[in-house]
Amino acid sequence: MSSFEEAETEETVTCLHLTFYHPGQGEKMMFRCLDFCRREQVRADDAAKFGRDSSLCHYSLMDTRVSRVQFSLQFYRKLHTSECGFEIKNLSKKTKLTVNQTELGYLNKIELPWKCIICFGDYQILAEIQEGEAVDYFETHLHLAEAPILQEKCLPSLQPIPEKCHSPSFSLCQGKSPTEIDENEL
Repeated sequence: MSSFEEAETEETVTCLHLTFYHPGQGEKMMFRCLDFCRREQVRADDAAKFGRDSSLCHYSLMDTRVSRVQFSLQFYRKLHTSECGFEIKNLSKKTKLTVNQTELGYLNKIELPWKCIICFGDYQILAEIQEGEAVDYFETHLHLAEAPILQEKCLPSLQPIPEKCHSPSFSLCQGKSPTEIDENEL
């Protein structure tokens, strides 16, 4: 037998990809303590904490408007299954945290969806879970977004625009309502 055949089977590792955005990130540099270059291992029994206090949080945000401990992510194994997941808990007494559209007050927690947007203050974090098999640890991989992750505030109202209008500024084709025409009548 070759050493390749005798080698232990490699486990894939669950990886939590987190993409950060803040409108003032260029001049305030609040992400300067985060390592965007490599994946980091976190023990399964440790909570990954985010906040401004570097003695309590593994992921420090250099901003006085961020709580000492803003939120935590806890890795866990789902009951009666081999699937793993993450639980997010708001640890800020002053700032509400939203996960997609769900608002979390102080000490509220929910299961983190496999892909979601976490918001607090002006911070936007896109969280994406890449599933794996290892249960002793997970990895985090941090990314920095150049543009806002959440575009809702930038979008115009989503009113239907008739096909014959060429510009969204002409609301309902200058007062004309759309009419339905049978394709045989053309």
